[in-house]
Amino acid sequence: MSIAEAADHVGLSTDTLRYYEKDGLLLRPVPRDLGGRRQYDEPDLRWIRLVTCLRATGMPIRDVRRYADLVRAGDGNEEERLALLHAHREEVLRRLAEVTAHLGAIDHKIGIYEHRLEELDRSA
Repeated sequence: MSIAEAADHVGLSTDTLRYYEKDGLLLRPVPRDLGGRRQYDEPDLRWIRLVTCLRATGMPIRDVRRYADLVRAGDGNEEERLALLHAHREEVLRRLAEVTAHLGAIDHKIGIYEHRLEELDRSA
């Protein structure tokens, strides 16, 4: 499929797909048709979805690139891949706990205001 079709399938812009390719985040150079247009296939899209997931959860580009390098290198580096993913998972869990705590503080404030408004309604 074309870059526009691929972008539509994964919910990214064509500029983002070009950036992923240029920055070494894809597993292979995207093949081109005779006219020089990129041609993505389903394995490309699966990988792009994973990259998008890693980025959306805050993995730095350098770590995504490192992970892609390891996958491209093939078998024999699974421990390093696993370590990279475990470290990222721990960071995501840390940030999730932090956001959950912040959400709790917001919910507490909401409760205070809702209670206050209920009191005002009862006294009116």
